[in-house]
Amino acid sequence: MRLEYFDMIDQVVTVNVGDRSILAQSRVPKESPIFEGHFPGHPLMPGVLLIETMAQASGYLILALNAFTQMPFLASVKQAKLRSFVDPDRELTVNASLLHDGSGFAVTQAEIRCESEAICDAELTFKTLPLEEPGLMRHLREKAGKMGLPITQLHHA
Repeated sequence: MRLEYFDMIDQVVTVNVGDRSILAQSRVPKESPIFEGHFPGHPLMPGVLLIETMAQASGYLILALNAFTQMPFLASVKQAKLRSFVDPDRELTVNASLLHDGSGFAVTQAEIRCESEAICDAELTFKTLPLEEPGLMRHLREKAGKMGLPITQLHHA
């Protein structure tokens, strides 16, 4: 996880096409400029970055299920619950499931856990648009490949 670059997902563990779900992992860094202001002497992962982590896992799920043809843009966050604090150097497990995909929108339910503790959860809505920019598509495919997200054998079930 590189907070200052918004690289929130370290590894995709699984994508389940039948369940339309993703399981990903991230390790909060021991040190980051983010912690200098949040909070001095008591560093905590900002809640907005936890929501971004769920959004990125959900986005990669949507990309994978649509064979990288539709780009998801976060449009709304509903019923977000920040249940616990996250210290630096913690391993996070991110789960997301696709609830709806159609009419230009995709909706996921996502959660983050640390060991067995619930950290946060939310329903996330994305506007999906055709992914036609070759440079962006290439960048996303390279990044997905480094994370372990299968980019060729998945498609929307």
